[in-house]
Amino acid sequence: MKTIALGASALRVTPICLGTMTFGEQVNETLAHQILDRALERGVNFLDTAEMYAVPARAETCGATETILGNWFKKTPSARQKLVLATKVAGPSRGMPWIRGETSGLTEAEIVNACDASLRRLQTDVIDLYQIHWPARNVPAFGQLSFDPSKDKPCASVHEQLEAMHKLVKAGKVRAIGLSNESSYGVHEFVRLAEQHGLPRVDTIQNPYCLINRSYENGLDETCHRLGVSLLAYSPLGFGLLTGKYDESGLVGDVGRLALYESMRKQRWGRPEALVASRRYNVLARDHGMTPTRLALAFCYSNWRVASTIIGVTSMEQLDDCLDAWDTPLSPEMLTEIDQVRWELRDPAQ
Repeated sequence: MKTIALGASALRVTPICLGTMTFGEQVNETLAHQILDRALERGVNFLDTAEMYAVPARAETCGATETILGNWFKKTPSARQKLVLATKVAGPSRGMPWIRGETSGLTEAEIVNACDASLRRLQTDVIDLYQIHWPARNVPAFGQLSFDPSKDKPCASVHEQLEAMHKLVKAGKVRAIGLSNESSYGVHEFVRLAEQHGLPRVDTIQNPYCLINRSYENGLDETCHRLGVSLLAYSPLGFGLLTGKYDESGLVGDVGRLALYESMRKQRWGRPEALVASRRYNVLARDHGMTPTRLALAFCYSNWRVASTIIGVTSMEQLDDCLDAWDTPLSPEMLTEIDQVRWELRDPAQ
């Protein structure tokens, strides 16, 4: 895999990124370190985490993933120099008061303090890519389909958030900045104010993108393309729906996050229509002689919109399977069939 630049930054990453939100919940520290070793051995140079991980979010495991990564860096000091490390500062609570309380609005002090805490847990001096996990302002995200101005609450301005990032970059604690779960308006506003005030310009956006959630294509792809903001696609397997593991049993049993955790089933990926749609794509994959996982990953890996695809795994076998899917070709006919299914079902996990 050749490395690619993220936005206008000096960061160059592999087109596959190892996401780590399962570390500390489904994956214990010993296995997490084995997965990290294997990913590095196979050429992956990009890791993504967040201060709120592990997932599903609990007070007891908040920060656990960063701690596991920090312990690995301490044990494997040469790895840190080879890797691009991304983490995220959480936005307003969303039912997680243990992070910064229910009234958090991503003030400058909150962002700076969060970064310092992440640096301590990660046992590193610098974060290569520091991202705002979700917007401080009211915005349709995480399955909300439309903007509702009645939900607006006081929060730090985009300008204040950029000032905080500027402080971190100037101090040498952060190399580049990014957004996550953002809208076209948000990307434009962050870029506009950065250029107007000489503040750090966002280089990336980390949003969901997969066969059953192509909402990124509703104008946000043009925004990011024209402004030079790189997409880090998360949930390429639709929280496991696009692996086929739920095709027969549905969202029950003891395999996979959607079956194991009730809180996960209450989100967009747990919608009945999302399961229906994933089954259609999984059948399509098998009809063309490939596994559902390979089709879903190939859709992201080969897409011009995607700079790097974030994979999440709970075993060495899953890691190898995801990496082995690299360079899987999708014919024009296959892409046409994918689009036909999409227009019939219309993004059930948007």
